Order: sequence, then C-alpha cells, then structure tokens
Amino acid sequence: MKRHQTITTALSLSLLAACGGGTSPVAVGSFPEPVNILFVGNSYTFARIAPALQYNAKAISDLTAAFNDKNPSGGNSYPIGTGLPPSPCAQAGVGCFEPHPWGGVPGIFKKFTDIAGLRYNVSMSARNAATMRGQFLNTANADWDLRGNIASNKWNVVVLQAQSDEPLSPAKAKNGNPVSWRTYVNKIVDYITVGKGGSTTEADIFGGLANCTTAVTATVPGPGLSSGNCTTVRDIPNNTNANPDARIYLYQTWARPDMVEPHLCTAADLTTMNGAPKVDPTCSTGANGSAATGQNTIYYTSKAQTADNLRDMTNDMRDAFKSLATSNPKIKGVAPVGEAFQRTVDNGLAKASGFYNAQGTYDTGGNPVDLWWIDRTHPSVYGSYLAALVLFGTITGVNPTTLGSTDAVAAELGISPTNAASLQRMAAETIAASK
Repeated sequence: MKRHQTITTALSLSLLAACGGGTSPVAVGSFPEPVNILFVGNSYTFARIAPALQYNAKAISDLTAAFNDKNPSGGNSYPIGTGLPPSPCAQAGVGCFEPHPWGGVPGIFKKFTDIAGLRYNVSMSARNAATMRGQFLNTANADWDLRGNIASNKWNVVVLQAQSDEPLSPAKAKNGNPVSWRTYVNKIVDYITVGKGGSTTEADIFGGLANCTTAVTATVPGPGLSSGNCTTVRDIPNNTNANPDARIYLYQTWARPDMVEPHLCTAADLTTMNGAPKVDPTCSTGANGSAATGQNTIYYTSKAQTADNLRDMTNDMRDAFKSLATSNPKIKGVAPVGEAFQRTVDNGLAKASGFYNAQGTYDTGGNPVDLWWIDRTHPSVYGSYLAALVLFGTITGVNPTTLGSTDAVAAELGISPTNAASLQRMAAETIAASK
C-alpha cells in the first residue's frame, strides 16, 4: 500500500492516535491528499528571526512576498533591500531584516508532514503586527491584499494567528481588544466557509455607530474605533473558493516576558541585521512606558516569580481561545502553543526568569533553551520549533514524539537531540492535556 493515499490511511497505518502516548490509530480527516493549508498570521507565524525565518521557504508559498516587492515600507515587513550578506541595506537606518521568501513556522510544519509521509501544500499570508481586523479589512495598504490571499484557494485547513495580546483584556495588555478579535475571527471563519461578501461598514458589523465607537474599557465594551473607521464603506468581494468543510484552527500564542518582567523601554535597532532591541530614550506613556522612570509598562505582576506571572498570562490566553472556539462550531479547535511554552517552563526545561540584564535590554544567560528571542516577545528558534510541533500534532493527529530526537528539522535548526526530544514531549503532553 502506498503511503500517499489519504490522511486517514497514512495515520491508521503508522501513527499514534493520542499525543499522550496512546497506541490505537485514529482518523483525523478524510481530505484526499494533498491537503491545502493556509497559515494566516503575523511575525509569530513567519518567525521573524533566522534560521527559522527562512527555514524550508522554497517548499511553501509565501503569499506576501510579491506584496513586499511592491511596497516594503510602512511597517509591513523589512527589508528595503535584502540586508543579507553580501547584499547591503538599500537605505541606511530603515532595517535590514525579515527578507522574503519566508518559511517560518509553516516551513517547519511542512517539513514535519514530509517526514511523517503526509502530503500538504502549505501557504502563508502574514504581515508584521497584523490583527484579525487587519487581515479581513486589508488595513495595511492597497498593495497588501491579505483578504485576497484567503480567497485565493479552496483551503482544506486554515490556521488563524492574531496579534499577540489582542485577545486579552485591555486592562492587561497594550493592544487588548477582545471584542474586535472575536468579531473578526468569526468574520474570517465565515469568509472561509461561506464566502459571502458585500458592501458594509464597521458600524454595521458591530450593530450601530454607538457600539462601534464604544471604548474597549467600557462596562459593555466595544472595539473603540473612531467614527471615521466605523462609517467607512468596506467592499468585500465574494470568496468564490469558500469551503464549508474547511477545518479552522486558532493558533493560541504565548505569554510574553516583556509583559511580565520589569525592564527598560526598548525599541528595535534598525541599524542591525536582526532588529535587536536597544534602550529607547523616547519612552513615554504613549509608547508603552514611563518617561519618568524609563521603565516599560508590564501587565502581569501579582506573583513574586516571573514564571508564575507568565502562567497567569497563559491562563488568560487559554481561556479566551477556548471560549471563542466553543462559541463557534465552525472552528475545529485550538492549537495550544502558549500552553506548551508554559509547560516547558514549568518543567524546568526552558528559561523561566532573568530575561533582562541590568542595562534593561536582555540577558541570554541561564537555561540555554530560551523559548523567546531577545526582544522577549517573538519566538526563538526553540519557540518556533515548539510552535510547529504543537500545530503539527493538533492538525494532523500525529504524535510529535514520533519524529524522534534525531529529527532532521531540529538538526537543521541547530537544536540538539536532547532538546528536540524534550520539546517534542512537551508538545505531545500539552496536546493530550488540552483535549
């Protein structure tokens, strides 16, 4: 029997059913191979930092690469010029990182499916800091048609990753806007599965102008949009590739050390090859910090230990994602990536504190497995690997530990066999616990 017939056949022949170590095979879908999967997200999806950023990029479709060629400025992505040696930055001081094409978490996921003998066509639509609202309404600029990417194919599986702190209460996050997040996740889900477009305004979407402009912090919160945004007419074309059988997953992101542990305000150093953080002397309340102290605003502070505050943030994220997934039957499930990060910290396998040094930027000492990059928000290579493991196990039903400690992906990313096995186990245990 050939391995490349259907997902069901491949899994029932060779893979474990439960990521907790069960032995009975299970069917996780009936799509004929290859499976068309789209990852919708931002820098947490495209990974931002080499070597994960470019990993396996040739094997997936980076749907925003062409947009970047047309309009790389405006915060959509970097660079202007490649910035990769020996090519210099085309313009000094504007950033030399994030060169397309991107592989990122989707590229790692794709390699996992290849190793497992599954056939997936993997595509990615991502831009820096994109919200679910931005993905649906195309708020980047005229050259970045993110909604068009969603409608460009009949997808069997779609993964949705929001702005990292968007699902949280505004009292606990700079960008917290759970009303907007829930509304536009549901809009995108309907667009994928039903595809009906039309002319509308955000006032219509939120049930009236008053609702649309109501502050996020109100007792009955709204999205807190301006009246101009609320009354702008939005023309949404029909999605002619809508698929009512599409399996849609929410990518639950992780707690952020920069929202938990005290440090000075930092900003990306655009003169570097990776945008490494530097102290930001312009720190102010409007820029998420205090001009008087130079300290960044942090949001989770009730516990004495950083790991415990990370756990509080993880729990809030988990509850938000589970609530949304439960409320919408068209959402297949949640990929509990953030919970896997926390489990890895709780098991003493990853750095749990001491993320910042006396200068207020970053400290790379301590446990060598640091799930967060030095800006303390984006994933490190370990974090991207763990994220892809959880997505792989959740979507395909394959136990991540079947990849083994000598997994080629880990080797190519510079992750040791010991650490690869540990991260695979954390992913498997998290998926099993979340069922």
